[in-house]
Amino acid sequence: MLRARITGVGSYAPPHIVTNDDLEEMMNTSDEWIRQRTGIERRHWADDDISTSDLALEASLRAIENAGIDKESIELIIFATLSPDHNFPGSACFLQTKLGLEGIAALDIRQQCTGFVYAMSIADQYIRTGMYKTILVVGAEVHSKGLDKTPRGRDLGVLFGDGAGAAVVEACEVTDPANDSYVLSSHLHADGRYAQMLWTKVPGMANGPHWLDVESIEKGEYFPQMDGRRVYIHAVKKMPESVREAVEFNGLTVEDIDLFLFHQANLRIIESVGEALNAPPEKVFNTIQEYANTTAATLPIELDEALRAGVLKKGMLVVLSAFGSGFTWGSVLLRW
Repeated sequence: MLRARITGVGSYAPPHIVTNDDLEEMMNTSDEWIRQRTGIERRHWADDDISTSDLALEASLRAIENAGIDKESIELIIFATLSPDHNFPGSACFLQTKLGLEGIAALDIRQQCTGFVYAMSIADQYIRTGMYKTILVVGAEVHSKGLDKTPRGRDLGVLFGDGAGAAVVEACEVTDPANDSYVLSSHLHADGRYAQMLWTKVPGMANGPHWLDVESIEKGEYFPQMDGRRVYIHAVKKMPESVREAVEFNGLTVEDIDLFLFHQANLRIIESVGEALNAPPEKVFNTIQEYANTTAATLPIELDEALRAGVLKKGMLVVLSAFGSGFTWGSVLLRW
C-alpha cells in the first residue's frame, strides 16, 4: 500500500520579537486586552529586507536536514501562503531557485489558514498515484508588512505574526497500518458565500478599471478585514466537524487521537474546539502564545515545536485541523 509519510519537519521565525507591550502605543491597546481576547503574548516580525520565501528557505533547509535526505531528491515544492513575495509569479518559484532546485515542479496554494492542510492533501494524492516520491510542503507568511499598525487596525493587527514551517513528505510502503507512520486521510471543504467575511479587498481585478487606485489606498482597503463574530461561529463549528469526519472515515473515534494540532488563530477558538470534541487539554498542543497567527505556517510550526518539545512521539495518531478565509476548512489524520 503506497502512502505518504512525513519524514522531516522544520520551522523558522524571524528573531525580532514583538510583545503585546510593544503594540500598546502603536495600536492603543494593552497586554491585558490582547491576552484576554486572543491568548497571544508575543509574535515575530520580519525585518524590512526579508521576504516570505526567505523564511520558507530557512524552514525548508531544516526540514530537509531533519529528514536526512539530499535536497536533489525533491521532485515537487508545494508552497502555501497568503503573503507572497510578489503578486506573480508564485512564491514556490522563488523558493525553488533559492534552494538550487531549478527544473522541478513548483506549486502555490492560496487557501490561507487552511493552506497547509490543502497542501498536505495534494502531496498525499500525488504520492498515492505514484507521480512523485519526495515532496517539500511549505507554509510561510510575512504578515507584518501588510497590517494596519494604527488604532484603526487594532482588532486584526494584534493577531498575526511572521514565520515558516516545512515538511518533507515521502512515499512509503505501509505493511502494518496499525503501527506504520503515514497519512491516513485528508478532508477538504470550502464555502465561498463567506469569502468577504475575512479578506483583503484590494489589490484585485474585481475592483473596477484598476486593480489598485489612490482612493482604495486612502480608505485602507489593502489591509485585511474581518467579521470576527462570523469567523468565530463558523470556526468552532467546522473544525470539530472536520476532526470527526477524519476519525469516522478511518473507523476510529475522537478518543483514539493522541494529539490535536489546531490552527492557532485565537486561544478562545482553540479552547472551544477542544471542548466540542471533549479533547483533554493535555492532548491539545498550542503555539499561539509565542507566534500568534501565522496562517499557512501555523500547522507545520506546531508539528516542529511539538516534536522538539517531546510531545509528538512515534506511533501517535495526530489530527491537524484548520479553518480560515474563504471560508475554507479541513483536516489531515496521520500516524507519526
